[in-house]
Amino acid sequence: MAPLEVRGALLALNAPDVPFRVRNALPAEKADLVAECQIRRVGVRLKTRMRLLSDTQEVRFLHERWENRSSDDAHAQYGRGHAPAVYRQWEKEQRPGGKRRGVEAFRFDTREMTDPLQNTVLGAGWTWRGVFKL
Repeated sequence: MAPLEVRGALLALNAPDVPFRVRNALPAEKADLVAECQIRRVGVRLKTRMRLLSDTQEVRFLHERWENRSSDDAHAQYGRGHAPAVYRQWEKEQRPGGKRRGVEAFRFDTREMTDPLQNTVLGAGWTWRGVFKL
């Protein structure tokens, strides 16, 4: 598959029911495409920068994550590299008889963003290669 077709397939992942968006990268991002996801409910922002290399038919990508568990953005924790994570929030529920139990109220798995990107690239016959620097 040609680079423009791979780019088009990745951009076609954008849909109202998808928790992330794929866009053209800004020059400062040193990539061709960027996938972003902001989960305000748990204070997490995900970014996957992708560079399409047509000569080797490979997409090199860098996963980045910012976690902010407080109201102060200055204390956001940064990480990069492949690190699948599941973010959950729990609520207490009153059961008959007065007992309380925790019920999962929210769940987000980072693979909801990374798997569709990877599957699209691999489905095009290209290689999906993680790096620590683009």
